[in-house]
Amino acid sequence: MSTPQNPSRREFLQAGAAGIAAVGIAGAAYVDDKKNEGGIPLRPLGKTGEMVSLIGLGGWSVANPAALDEKQSLHLIQRAVHEGITFLDNAWDYHDGLAEERMGKALAEGKLRDKVFLMTKCCGRTAKDAQAGLEDSLRRLRTDHLDLWQFHEMCYDNDPDWIFAEDGAIHAALKALESGKVRYLGFTGHKDPSIHLKMLGKPFEWASVQMPLNVLDANYRSFQKLVLPELIRRNIGCIGMKSLGGSGAIVTKAGVPIEQALGYVFSLPISTLVSGIDSEKVLDQNLKIVRDYSPMSESERHALETRYLKVAGDGRFELFKSSKMFDGPVHQKQHGFDPAVQNA
Repeated sequence: MSTPQNPSRREFLQAGAAGIAAVGIAGAAYVDDKKNEGGIPLRPLGKTGEMVSLIGLGGWSVANPAALDEKQSLHLIQRAVHEGITFLDNAWDYHDGLAEERMGKALAEGKLRDKVFLMTKCCGRTAKDAQAGLEDSLRRLRTDHLDLWQFHEMCYDNDPDWIFAEDGAIHAALKALESGKVRYLGFTGHKDPSIHLKMLGKPFEWASVQMPLNVLDANYRSFQKLVLPELIRRNIGCIGMKSLGGSGAIVTKAGVPIEQALGYVFSLPISTLVSGIDSEKVLDQNLKIVRDYSPMSESERHALETRYLKVAGDGRFELFKSSKMFDGPVHQKQHGFDPAVQNA
């Protein structure tokens, strides 16, 4: 199996041009002229040459045992794929591995593995832990390879250095690329744009970067303003997350209509937006929005940002940037924190 981490110049140009109308970094927007059979826009994942669905399925929500039993979870995953959501998100630590197990079972029983772009995340910081995690993820997901493997939660200032240390996880990841167990590498994080920029400064050309993007982000420790331009410049695929603030507060408390909250992020130059879908109702809602949306202009986005400026500037609805309550327990423990003290 090929491992196209470094595509040819022709693939690079094709991926960069497909679906994009460049009108300057600040106002960059996509022209979604390609859709799959489910009516969902397709966008290039940076320079990889891959096309992914504009909306992705979040593994944490779709396999949350507090909301869904196994039968419901498997059905929701399979239905999402049949509807055209083919970018699947997961992580080694979600629900102590249950999220990967349910997603793997759903894909295997539905014979859907070849119809999706499967991503999961590496929680290990050392090569040894990363390798063990990779084998766990492959077994749980019932596959012989991952389309994308991302270093999870670059949320602490020393995480990038840890990944690239002499015994760091990057070494296991590079071996996984060489062996074909992983096709592309990326990283994630929700804490601070400066940590993302530090990771982007490391000696590796990433295929993707996952980060918070929402209507409030533009006015508080902004990933959109500080990181997204660098991804555009280097043609690295941007995977959006936390479009509703991580807990839905941007809609339920800030009062941003769900259509505008999602449409705003869809209108940015992203590859896909990971969506927390934990019910048929939310799936139906998000499918309708992504199928019907029209890209907002730069001025329309700015007007929306201005409308909610008063509740954006102090980060009250983006606590994942300023507290530990959204940091995974695995990573808190790695850094010596007590996960029980979440808002320290």
